[in-house]
Amino acid sequence: MSAAMNAEQARALQARVEALEIKVSFSEDLLETLNLALYRQQQTIDALVQELRQLRQQLPEAGSAGPRNLRDELPPHY
Repeated sequence: MSAAMNAEQARALQARVEALEIKVSFSEDLLETLNLALYRQQQTIDALVQELRQLRQQLPEAGSAGPRNLRDELPPHY
């Protein structure tokens, strides 16, 4: 009877190991997918930071006339 129990335990252990291997495989795939998404997001962030730097460099050039008054921008018919 102990041989039957050992065989049953071995099959149960084998099933658990296979289930863990499947989970690891899916986890590795998910990790790779998340890494790719993170890489793409970082590229987007880097591009946006660069664009923001360029816009900040242009801002002093456009605003060198001093503070603007919204009343000066009213159309002449007001």
